[in-house]
Amino acid sequence: MTVSYSLKDIAEHIGADVRGDSDFRISGISTLRLAGANELAFLANSAYRQDLDRTQAGVVILDSEMAEYYAGQMLVVANPYLGYALTTALFDRAPIVAAGIHPRAVVADCANIDPSASIGPLAVIGEGVKVGANTRIGAGTIIDNNVAIGENCRIAGNVSIYHGVVLGDFVTVHSGAVIGADGFGFAQHQGRWIKIHQLGGVVIGNNVEIGACTTIDRGALDDTVIEDGVIVDNHVQIAHNVHVGENTAMAAFTGISGSTIIGKNCTFAGRAGCVGHITLCDGSHLTGGTILTKSLLEPGSYSSGTMFSKTREWKKNAVRFNQLDDLAQRVRQLEKKL
Repeated sequence: MTVSYSLKDIAEHIGADVRGDSDFRISGISTLRLAGANELAFLANSAYRQDLDRTQAGVVILDSEMAEYYAGQMLVVANPYLGYALTTALFDRAPIVAAGIHPRAVVADCANIDPSASIGPLAVIGEGVKVGANTRIGAGTIIDNNVAIGENCRIAGNVSIYHGVVLGDFVTVHSGAVIGADGFGFAQHQGRWIKIHQLGGVVIGNNVEIGACTTIDRGALDDTVIEDGVIVDNHVQIAHNVHVGENTAMAAFTGISGSTIIGKNCTFAGRAGCVGHITLCDGSHLTGGTILTKSLLEPGSYSSGTMFSKTREWKKNAVRFNQLDDLAQRVRQLEKKL
């Protein structure tokens, strides 16, 4: 069934001013280049300004500055990207799952499942598990003993949550994620690795999103902690006893070593990482591929590695990089002679 909304409805939802026909109806969202006459588009980056001139969109979300360059119908907001984000909720087509436990799910008798929650087929719910109101557990997901999951969570299919993990409200966990596996703890003894049993858990706050195939290890003694509002992309590794502060974001393939403490409102671009036992202050930002080897005490943007170039040039520069210490010593000697 096709769903449509009037410009008035959308404007009220996102807090925009309507410039055009308030009763005009929109049935979908697309880009400036591809949007049709009954679709909505948005302009949040001036790099796409040229697309505004030739868009066929029925309405465009933009700010007051860009509105001066557009003659069509528009929804004017201070933050067009936020307006777009809020509008997507109106057109979300994710299936609506009925409350209740699927007959092919396996649920322990002592599990506490809210009647409004949904447990999918082939899901396994262990002893002492608590599942809050309106939470959805997808097909094939395994929830081990004594896990607590809050309200309005979405746990997708084929997620594994180990024993004793705690999830707050409005948490989303995508397929293939593993939460609460053992941290990588071993002791050396006579040439052999002796396992250190991981006795802590994982505590995840409210409004957290965890991407597909991401792993969050349980703590060795204390818990691994993910605070409210954290967003984690696909294929991220968070090791044991890491503490991630509120509203921090991690892009794909980020790797955080054990016992790292990360402040609030930090960002990790793709393939960034940290050695263990260091601290990042609030507002630390690592660019793509950055490997952090010591604590950050001042907020700001940090980078490591060398910029890309043609392979032949990069090889020459790599050799020169290894010669820097020798060159520095020679400069010091020359300075002394002068």
